Amino acid sequence: MNEIRPHDRFYYGYWIVFAGFITQFVAVGMSNYVVGSFLIPMTEEFGWTRAEFSLSRSIGQVVLASTGFVIGSYIDRYGGRRFIIAGALILASATYSLGSITTLGQWLLLNGLMLTAGAAMIGNLVVNVTLGKWFVERRGRAVAVAGMGISLSGILLPLLSTWLVDEFGWRYSWRLLGIAAGLLTLPMALIVRRSPEDHGLHPDGKTELQMAEGHGEAAKADFENSMTRAQAMRTSSFYFLVLAFGLFQISITVMLIQTIPLMTDAGYSRLIASSMISLASVPAFLSKPFWGILIDRYSPRKLAALGAAVTGSSVMVIVLSVANRMDLLVYAGFFMMGIGWGGLLPLQEVIWATFFGRRYLGSVRSTAMPFTFGMSALGPVLVAYYYDLVGNYDLALLVIALCNIASAVMLFRMKNTPRASKSKK
Repeated sequence: MNEIRPHDRFYYGYWIVFAGFITQFVAVGMSNYVVGSFLIPMTEEFGWTRAEFSLSRSIGQVVLASTGFVIGSYIDRYGGRRFIIAGALILASATYSLGSITTLGQWLLLNGLMLTAGAAMIGNLVVNVTLGKWFVERRGRAVAVAGMGISLSGILLPLLSTWLVDEFGWRYSWRLLGIAAGLLTLPMALIVRRSPEDHGLHPDGKTELQMAEGHGEAAKADFENSMTRAQAMRTSSFYFLVLAFGLFQISITVMLIQTIPLMTDAGYSRLIASSMISLASVPAFLSKPFWGILIDRYSPRKLAALGAAVTGSSVMVIVLSVANRMDLLVYAGFFMMGIGWGGLLPLQEVIWATFFGRRYLGSVRSTAMPFTFGMSALGPVLVAYYYDLVGNYDLALLVIALCNIASAVMLFRMKNTPRASKSKK
């Protein structure tokens, strides 16, 4: 990618949206969307329980949060390029190496620790902190479009990985996925830049004339009124957001791993079961631009409450319809869940940036991550442990649904911070 020229008509921020689309496709796809395809063949070969297998993703949530906490302030200072290079190499090598494991410890180390650390360096923290600096008035749309990469991975990768495992075996499949991950992500590092001001540009592609005429006031206020990590942590809103989004995210980490075993246990084929994640990902993919437009026009906080409520309701529908083999309701439940998931990423990132500003966004977001991801880390292993004790998922998944409903209530009722009151209500 050539050096940025301030007079270019095409705003460079859109190249970063493209890079974020690709890196999030790989990061979330490799860490979440493919793993369910490997659960049954790997547990059957090694004699692991489902809780032992799922422990890797619970460890992964902690690793994701810890990695983000370490690199957050450095993203503010240096940008994301060096992290994407390192993360791509770590993720690709760890994914490839999964094809050679022989013990549970190796699985937990490679999938839970290394793969997830690599994903954290190329995933949504790096992408969305960077986009939060390049866009203010169009932040919702920019984050939503980049986040479509996550949903596209959900459409393609569960089916692809299930087909690979069934045709070539789980070992060869991990190796192929590792090679593909490296080839896709390393070139994206060449595109990413820290902030528009570093290159004589302004957020949202504003020209010097537009800035002089006062059209960039929102971006100026967003920067000047930003809260530091310490200031953010002294507000009650910081902890409300941590808890609310932690409760929201639990359903994602659980359903991505447990959908295939949930449905195959009920008598559905592996192909049908894996296609449900793809079915949920289609509305998540298609709805993201609409969520982005709504975010830029209306209260992101209330929209997030709506998204959490839709997600919680859909999980309830899925549990009841799968248990009773009500196929149309099963499909409707996963479709509804996808709509709720589609709003989570752009809503969450825009809300954090709106409440606390873009100047120190990396350090603020990374401080929240250990709390949020620590909560969602418990979900997969507790649900799997419940299955190992009882022999079904039903009650555990209904509790997960109630977590989403609680998140919706919290987001709807919480008040804006003094800083956030300057933006849309």
